[in-house]
Amino acid sequence: MVEILKSACPLNCWDNCGLLVTIENDKIIKVDGDPSHPITKGKICGRGRMLETRTNSPERLLYPLKKVNGEFKQISWNQALNEIAFKLKEIKDQYGSAAVLHSHDYANSGILKNLDQRFFNGYGGVTELYGSLCWGAGIEAQSWDFGDAYGHEPDDVLASKNIVIWGRNVARTNMHFYEKLLEVKKNGAKIFVIDPLFNATAKIADKYISVKPGMDGILAAGIIKEILRLGLEDRKFIDQHTHGFHDVEELIDSITIEKVSEMTEVPIETIQLLAKVFVDRPTSTFMGLGLQRYKNGGNTIRFIDALVAISGNIGIQGGGANYANLQVGQSFDLANLTLNERKTSHRKFSIMKQAEEVLTAVNPEIKMIFVTCGNPVIQVPDSAIVERAFSSVSTLVVVEQFMTDTAHLADYILPTTTSFEEEDVYYSSMYHHYVNYGPKLVSAPGDAKSDLWIWTQLAERLGFGEDFKYSRNQWLEMTFQSLTAKGMTLDVLKERHTHELPVKRIPWDDFQFKTPTGKFEFTSTNKGGLKLAVPEESKWSNPLLAEDFPYNVLTIHPLRSNHSQNYHLLPKTPQLKVEVAGNIAAEKFLKDGDRVRVWNNRGEVKGNISIAPKAHPNTINIDEGIWKQFGGSVNNLTSSRESDNGLGSTLYDCLVNLEKINELP
Repeated sequence: MVEILKSACPLNCWDNCGLLVTIENDKIIKVDGDPSHPITKGKICGRGRMLETRTNSPERLLYPLKKVNGEFKQISWNQALNEIAFKLKEIKDQYGSAAVLHSHDYANSGILKNLDQRFFNGYGGVTELYGSLCWGAGIEAQSWDFGDAYGHEPDDVLASKNIVIWGRNVARTNMHFYEKLLEVKKNGAKIFVIDPLFNATAKIADKYISVKPGMDGILAAGIIKEILRLGLEDRKFIDQHTHGFHDVEELIDSITIEKVSEMTEVPIETIQLLAKVFVDRPTSTFMGLGLQRYKNGGNTIRFIDALVAISGNIGIQGGGANYANLQVGQSFDLANLTLNERKTSHRKFSIMKQAEEVLTAVNPEIKMIFVTCGNPVIQVPDSAIVERAFSSVSTLVVVEQFMTDTAHLADYILPTTTSFEEEDVYYSSMYHHYVNYGPKLVSAPGDAKSDLWIWTQLAERLGFGEDFKYSRNQWLEMTFQSLTAKGMTLDVLKERHTHELPVKRIPWDDFQFKTPTGKFEFTSTNKGGLKLAVPEESKWSNPLLAEDFPYNVLTIHPLRSNHSQNYHLLPKTPQLKVEVAGNIAAEKFLKDGDRVRVWNNRGEVKGNISIAPKAHPNTINIDEGIWKQFGGSVNNLTSSRESDNGLGSTLYDCLVNLEKINELP
């Protein structure tokens, strides 16, 4: 019997699509888009379609595995859970519960994925990670400026006269917004793309502005300088609803427009044009995540926020400093799941520096690492140190679906279900404000179990099983308490499969901000003012390093894989591709397909050349997430330093050199 049922994409991306899933004899046959979804309207990307391949892959891990004498051996769930629970109890008794590190990331967005926190809090509290490899510097920056990070709802862009896409290739990462841009362009809106790479989104722009990697904040400062020179700033908004503007004026006076042009490698005429674009309201600004992955990342987002504020585009229809939309996730009562009050021991490591902190931890040392929802050996920067750290502990437990690079190092691998084999609720905090329901559609193969089942079984063995004696429906009801009070119930969501959340469509339209002053803060009351900051690895901050390593390497999101998730499932064996700007190809006498080595003081990768003739000079891109067996990880090159505000990565703040080599892949 063939059925076509509604579901939802679990991938933590901008679009969070509605799906139609074809099922026959308890097997996923095909994944398509749901035409009735109000945002995604039946169109999905290749990563979403790959969910069928991921679910049915013969490479799935189906039984618990234990490493014995360097080889994995299949064991029963009872043995795996008993041994892991025994080790957890032994570690807690001898060293304290903080001797366990929970390494977790957010590649999947199911609400019930938060129950791992409940388990580790019930255990007594462990060493947790703070910050974000993905968007942390920008989130923190907007919390200083606005008090939170909120974005306009998708259709608001229809009211924009100008749209600035800053460091964000929506054609690759946000396809439904890309379609919206095509619509507004037909209606007469102007599109401006600012990016070091001439990408698919730049191809539809009215003007593409090529900027030196990491210098976006300096460019925003230059645009502000020109707006102030012309006297085109929104004085009413500045005087009534902002704090610290005088500090901005003094800072802007300290740099010339010529210096801005030199540092950003953007012509003065283009900076002057952008000033007029921003004050030609309403102008909406959509920031990507890559431009804040530098040491100066927080300042970059803060300067762009300041530009949007000074030009009068905050709190108006068709405007906005759109980076994230945390009000979506704030609609749910996630704290009901986590039992934070149960912690008796607690410690935090930076997600960026977790490897170094594991290697140097004392009182207590890290004795066990428990990995969920991530592949840190590939995704965490400075991969050589990460592999060393994760190999150094006495016990590494990995909850996984496939034999990833991280799983290869594990002492125990616990096979988990895919999204179609469990029930959950999904949303995105980056683009639209609709929540999607994903029912259980098929049985899990072999003996794969859900994360929730694993936590429940371990909790029972460790003496706090009562904390997990709820059905999945009851867990979800816990998160819907506030929504139920507003008339939106879980039952309604299950019936409709998608539902609009009660968020502000145009944030800050009342000019009531969540900052200490209640105003937009150019100078944060608690954190300080803006700085004309530059990347850590640049000729402006480290000229000697830049002489040895003259090229900026970017590590953008891959087209066909959600981070590292799909490389092993692609029909054609992937290879590491090194995309280089035209000037690099000319200087090094490179042609498409040439084999090269890319290196710096942290490590090296080898790959095949692809020339990107319109990329900013001296810029290289290598997609992130690629596995070792296919030539990765590019994080062999990247630094584990934190952003200026301590909560973001510096993955793009990376200088390298390159040479042609004569060897086969």
